[in-house]
Amino acid sequence: MPTLTLDGLDLAALLCSRVCHDVISPVGAIVNGLEVLEDDQDESMREFALELIGKSARQASARLKFARIAFGAAGSAGASIDLADAESVAKGMFADEKTKLEWRAPQALFPKNKVKLILNLVMVTTSAIPRGGLIDVTITGDGEAPTFVLKAKGSHARIPPHVVELIAGEPESGTVDAHGILPFYAGLVARAAKMDVRFAIEGDEVTVTAEPSMTEQPSVEDAGNSGTELA
Repeated sequence: MPTLTLDGLDLAALLCSRVCHDVISPVGAIVNGLEVLEDDQDESMREFALELIGKSARQASARLKFARIAFGAAGSAGASIDLADAESVAKGMFADEKTKLEWRAPQALFPKNKVKLILNLVMVTTSAIPRGGLIDVTITGDGEAPTFVLKAKGSHARIPPHVVELIAGEPESGTVDAHGILPFYAGLVARAAKMDVRFAIEGDEVTVTAEPSMTEQPSVEDAGNSGTELA
């Protein structure tokens, strides 16, 4: 099956839908909290509203910081990103959540697309444990030839449906919607970064491994020329 190529406008629209999906809930909670402050004079309700606003504002900020690196430009073409910054935004996504994140990586600057790949794989791996659990991220090697190993352990762990095909750029339906854009985009970034992604499952643990590709992959410039430029 040939690799699916999305029009640049369609890719941008689907990624924007994903970002909006992630931030609309905490932003809506902030609005609700402000309405309580305006209309309710009960001290306990006002205290609850302030707590809700604070928590929701932190969630929205964390999700936008994550999206800026995982989906956005985060620097000029060819820029590198500090793995410590990637760890910070990744852990921010899981604050107060049912899923915990452990991160082991060298203190180093890695090429932008490789950092974008690890962050997108973190989110893809989250869907492997729908009831929550632990995601363990290990990064070894240098920025030119790294290995990423993500282990997701939790009740009812499974390789998410269609995710392997979507990362390969070969969705069974021949199209991509807002639900499938994250693994599809992760595949685009993997090919731009010349990395191969594999999935395995044993018991209640799913392992996602990304390693340097053994075959020649399109460059970032090639990806841009095909209508899927990565910022």
